Order: sequence, then C-alpha cells, then structure tokens
Amino acid sequence: MTAWETIPGMVLSSADRFGDAEAVVDGPVRLSFTELVDRIRRAAGAYAAAGIDRGDRVALWAPNSVEWIVAAFGLHVAGGMLVPVNTRFRAEEAADVIRRSGAKAVLVQQGFLGQEYVTPAGVPVFDLKSDFLASGSPFERLNAGTDTADIIYTSGTTGRPKGVMMNHLQTLRLYAEWCDLADLREGDRYLLVNPFFHTFGYKAGLVSSFIRGATMLPVPVFDVNTVLELIERERITMLPGPPTLYHSLLEAAAAGTHDLSTLRAAVTGAADIPVELIRRVRSELPFRSIMTGYGLTEAGTATASRPGDTFEQIATTVGTPCDGVEVGIADDGEVLVRGYSVMQGYLDDPAATAEAVDADGWLHTGDLGSRDDDGHIRIIGRKKDMFIVGGFNAYPAEIEGFLLEHPAVAQAAVIGVPDDRLGQVGKAFVVAKAALTPEELITWSRERMAGYKVPRYVELLGELPLNATGKVMKDQLR
Repeated sequence: MTAWETIPGMVLSSADRFGDAEAVVDGPVRLSFTELVDRIRRAAGAYAAAGIDRGDRVALWAPNSVEWIVAAFGLHVAGGMLVPVNTRFRAEEAADVIRRSGAKAVLVQQGFLGQEYVTPAGVPVFDLKSDFLASGSPFERLNAGTDTADIIYTSGTTGRPKGVMMNHLQTLRLYAEWCDLADLREGDRYLLVNPFFHTFGYKAGLVSSFIRGATMLPVPVFDVNTVLELIERERITMLPGPPTLYHSLLEAAAAGTHDLSTLRAAVTGAADIPVELIRRVRSELPFRSIMTGYGLTEAGTATASRPGDTFEQIATTVGTPCDGVEVGIADDGEVLVRGYSVMQGYLDDPAATAEAVDADGWLHTGDLGSRDDDGHIRIIGRKKDMFIVGGFNAYPAEIEGFLLEHPAVAQAAVIGVPDDRLGQVGKAFVVAKAALTPEELITWSRERMAGYKVPRYVELLGELPLNATGKVMKDQLR
C-alpha cells in the first residue's frame, strides 16, 4: 500500500519530498518540485474561481507539455475529475467524448500542429497557453481515495470509445508497484514520449514520476531527431515507448551520431515483439533493464516481466501478474483480469459494464492468450479479430508476426474477409520497405505457415491507419 489516499495528496507532498530537485523540463521552462507544486495549487484556485466543484469533470484536449501537467493535477487538487481527450481526434469525435463525459469546461492548446480546437457549444474553453492556470490563488479541496479521479476513454479501435472510471487509491497502488517493476528511481530523467491522454503517458509517466521524484521531460510530437537530441542534451535515463522507438534508437546507435550512454531503463509492450529486437536493445544500447507488460485502460498494467526473465520471455510473453491482480484464461482463450485495479465501470453505461465485468468480478479483456508452465502470460491477439478458416481458428497477431519476418515487410495488419467455400480467409495489408509483390508474399507465406493461416489476399499500402497510441484501426481496414 502507499502512504497516500489521493493523487493530489501524493502530488502536493512531492514539494516536501523532493524540494529543489528538477521536476520538469519543457523547452526553456525548468521547474523544481516546489515551483511545480506552487503552479498546481494556483491552477486549483483558477478552477475553483471558474466554478469547478468537487466531482466536476473537466476535459483536457492538448499535447504533452508542462501546462498539461499543471492543468491535470491542478484539477485533481481542486477536487475535479480529469477527462483526457485524444489529440488525434477530429472536432466531431472530441465533441462526442466531451458531451458524453458531462465536462464543465475544456482546456486546449490552440494552434498546436496548425489545428484550431473547436468544442461543443456552451462548454467554456480555456487555452493552456493563456494566463488562466496562473490566475488563481493557492487552493486545495479535500478528496477521498474512493472518489473517481479520472475518466479515460478507450481508444475506440473496435467501436465507440467508452469512459473508464478509476479512483485515486487504485491508481496510487498500481503505479507505486509499476515504479519498482520498471526500475524508476529518484532523480531519473524520464523522457515522456507516450501521450498524456493515454494511461501509459499519464499514469506510468506523470503519476509515477511524482511518486518517485523523477524529472519529467514531455515530448509533444514524436520526432526521432528531437528525441535523440534530448537524450544527449538532457542525459535521459528512463525511456519507455513502443517497439518502433527502440528500432529508431538502434539505427542511431549504429550511425554513432548521438551520445546515448545515459539510458538505463526501457519499458515496452505489444502483442508481438521480435526476440532479436530485445536482444539487440540489451547488447547494442546502454539499457540495463527492459520491462515488457500488458495493460488496458480498464485495468491499468495487469502483468509485467521481472528481473531475471530471459530475452525470450521478455519478447514473447508479457510477464506475470502484478501484486493483487489475478489473470485467468477462459475456455475459449480469452484473457480475464480480476483484482483491485479493475475499473469502477464505464461512465453512464451499466449495460457495457456488466458485459465487460462478470458477476465474479472478472474483466473480460477481449484479448486472447495462454499461460506458460511457469506462469508467464502470452497474448495471441484480439478475440474480435480472430477469424475461422474452414473450421480452424486463425489469429491475426500470430500471422502478422510471421509476415514481419519477411525482409521486405515493414508493417502488417491481417483481417478476416468472407469466403464462399471456407467461411472466412485472411487478407493482409502490408507496408513494404523494399520491392515486393502480393504474389511473392503469398508464396513465401505458404512455405512458412499452415495453409489456413496463409493470407489469400495481400494489399500493399503506403501506411496503415493508426490511432494516437500506435494501434492499427482495423475497423478502417474493413
């Protein structure tokens, strides 16, 4: 258990715990924990003056920045509920989430990437870069640990996003443990490339940094050269991100253009990570620890690899369950999660909540997996993505893993399409990095996988449709 009941209690205590240590670096802005907490208290006062009361919801639709941090935790200190909104959303998608969340106000960063953020009529809008956050007098309002802290909308790769409610105590317990598993230490310099509107960026990123006393360096837009310059200039030690980030670092290390020697801790996760990537990250980059894990908005981080796990285990499994979390595999292969970290429910959607969390408290994740003899969990793919070819279950993530072994394939996404004879067959959408024809890839696949797994159709694309967290939006491919 943690020493704190609430996220704001933990955040405010960081001024006493870490004082003059550097809390955040964002371009020219450098703030100590004392200075950052002062700004957060003033932001809380600004919310209170704007009529935001305990339990009121406020949407934050903006990229990673020091202002995002001040706005989010200032809202918590004012007793409000945070509703982070995906920066990739168009106005209509964002308006849907803002309306359904019942947000009393919206904070935006106008002009980011040339976009003007248009919000629903009647909802007050504040610009993060204005003087709104600094306009209040220092203020704090008491919360309870069981109060809902935030409503994070699912990424919507399989339908309309749903608002996941979590309370303060759930987040504090889970991410205190995450700090241990990921080897986050006091004084670490943490490059935050994961978006703050996502659990990984907001909780494994910001909440964890406040718990441990790590310096937060927000990155608003992922750009390899910017990241490499920041690693060298700011002596970054902690760098979580998707597998593609580590591919970029390996290329940079081979070119010898930047000093990456300070990097110590890596954290990644995906259904399928090549073992060779993990081996290369350990042997060609300075990282001393690499953690992979499995999590979802509805339960946070559910499993993680442990020190002593082999390259094979780190790459091909998502580790073992976190403390206080049970992971089960249903008869049909679905991964089930139960424990204190499972969401309070979906906002205003009791039917969807009952469908997701059964009477025994098991969260049905929609993912398919298996468990090794030593308790390591392996993720095979999405239950909804699975298709049946002539009576055989075909798992897209597994087929995609095979396709990625082809030297000309950069990215691959597989879906099931109707077939008169077999019911369904596979269709692969492929981004190539060298000359390749659909016929060549199909022939190559026949030599490497069972007939029912071989895609019958291959379509070459310039890019795959991705959401902001890097997941392929398969509903768009269909």
